[in-house]
Amino acid sequence: MTFDFAELPVAEPMQRSLATVFAVRSAGWNSHETARASWITVKAFARFISELERPPEDLGDLTAAMLKRWRAKHIGTNSGKNVLRQVRPLLRADPRLAAGPVGEELARRIPKAVPIKQSYGKEERERVLLAAQRQFRTALLRIRENTRLLERWRAGDLAEDSRDWRLGQVLDHLADTGYVPHTVAPSGTESVKNRRLLGGTSPEQTWGRLFLSRSELTALAVLLTDRFGWNLSVYDRILAPTRAPSAGTRTTVTYQVQVEKRRQGGGWWFSTENATDSGADSAGRLITQALEATAHGRALAARLAPGTDFLMVARMHYPKRRHQRTERPRPVGPLSFGIGNGDAQLWAITHGLGGAPFQRTRRTTVTREGRPLQHTQGTHHSIYVLPDEHVQRASQSVFEAGAREALEQARAVVFAGDIADAPDPGHEQTVTADCADETASPWPDAQGGCGADFLLCLACPNARVHPGHHPRLAHLHQKLHSLRSVLPDRSWHERWNEHALRLEDLRDKVGPAAWNAALAHVNDEDRTLVHLMVKGELTP
Repeated sequence: MTFDFAELPVAEPMQRSLATVFAVRSAGWNSHETARASWITVKAFARFISELERPPEDLGDLTAAMLKRWRAKHIGTNSGKNVLRQVRPLLRADPRLAAGPVGEELARRIPKAVPIKQSYGKEERERVLLAAQRQFRTALLRIRENTRLLERWRAGDLAEDSRDWRLGQVLDHLADTGYVPHTVAPSGTESVKNRRLLGGTSPEQTWGRLFLSRSELTALAVLLTDRFGWNLSVYDRILAPTRAPSAGTRTTVTYQVQVEKRRQGGGWWFSTENATDSGADSAGRLITQALEATAHGRALAARLAPGTDFLMVARMHYPKRRHQRTERPRPVGPLSFGIGNGDAQLWAITHGLGGAPFQRTRRTTVTREGRPLQHTQGTHHSIYVLPDEHVQRASQSVFEAGAREALEQARAVVFAGDIADAPDPGHEQTVTADCADETASPWPDAQGGCGADFLLCLACPNARVHPGHHPRLAHLHQKLHSLRSVLPDRSWHERWNEHALRLEDLRDKVGPAAWNAALAHVNDEDRTLVHLMVKGELTP
């Protein structure tokens, strides 16, 4: 492709510098689409430069203030962020912009685009799939019926000169050329022969008898995306799947599909997926139907251009129309390959949908499958799962259950009793606290009393802690943390972590100053009882 930098509305030195960095960057590109996208953003940058009060003569004259204005103009939208990402590597390829304030400005992080597309809700998805299924199913039955008639004609099973025999003759010509028999007037106007036999001149009554239209091929692509989660660009070059051996059964067919993803970069373009046709609802059944619907198109393409074996082939409505430059393979005779953005938009308009279905259908499939499909785990979470409203709504119950579990765990490791100013004569003394009601224990024993060990007293709502307990409990807290340095982490967490957390919660309630002051009043009895508790030799 050729790009004329002399068209840019900037000074000639700037034109030359932009052309130079564009050429440097183009060495890593592998498609015209990438080059065109970069060229569009270069023109946008040139317009911005030309509209400045004092346009710089060359890239070296750019200032940080100019680049700040450029950033501020685009940073607020997804499309603007994409423009910034396209232009920044071009500018950084110029050594004059690699350092200093300009280099620092170019090095600033550009936030990720905020995903706007959402997956389909249940009703939306069913509406899209129903439209695609109806259209493709109608086309498949039409091609299947005419294929049977053609096979009977080629086998000699039809009475000569009968209506079916004459129709089979037309179908044979159609399969060989892509056209039904027709005449061409001196003015170039084409007229279909055998109109009465065919029943009319519409595509469904002429070449559509054996070939899919571009709209029908788009419907097939929508169904494949819903089933396999393939990107729209995959259909441009996907080859006809090959059969793989099916172990142990003849009633199933397994296909190997080679998926090409050019954005993955060199060495990562291709992946192979298996799809097994084991019945009407299996993933491979759609592959079987796709192969059947495109069989005549693929056979004709292989005759006209040997070696061509693309799966997604359609008969063009206007074969002689000039082919637009795209990354898809060039047409072969009256046949075209792949699905373009225009096809997707037209299909959506035809069926009264809100927009091209492929991105949203792919998102729906990815979130339904719950795993990456031709993309990385990071992309799966950041682009597909986390921003999706339907995933967020479906996850609310999970988040709620997790929050409740966290709350229960938090409650389990706090001091559950009350703090008192002085002991109550009616309460029973325990090693760690006083008990207000032994008969209402959360851990009753067989005799109706309390079966909890003394450390669990701090988790009981019947516990009462007054200043007389503070020295022993502060010493116990200190002793538990000293054990942490000598025990394996797992052992300490399993045995002592909850008790230590309750003591820390109690310390916060009492106040750190009073807690630390209590350590000065620890006596021999406190030390002995804590030692026995830690060794597990003190039981209720």
